[in-house]
Amino acid sequence: MNNLINIGFGNIVNAAKIIAVVSPDSAPIKRLVQESKSAGRAVDATQGRKTKAVLVMEDNRIVLSALLPETIRGRAQTFDADDSRRRNADDGINGDDNE
Repeated sequence: MNNLINIGFGNIVNAAKIIAVVSPDSAPIKRLVQESKSAGRAVDATQGRKTKAVLVMEDNRIVLSALLPETIRGRAQTFDADDSRRRNADDGINGDDNE
């Protein structure tokens, strides 16, 4: 449960499954979104708002979010930092030691 991040409006994804977070503005991404919607591989988590980020997931699915890619990146980085601290604490490693 530690690797879940909020992508807006109470929607949560598994951060470990995210391959990329991209802007929906380019033509190739627009095609990807259309193809994924047609194939039933798109999850729309925008709650009717404008899509500002497309999350490409490991399982050939995409998730549409109303948050900016930078916001999602920040939340994912916070998850990575927290996860790293937890692993280091579990291993008894102190990140301040430079031995």
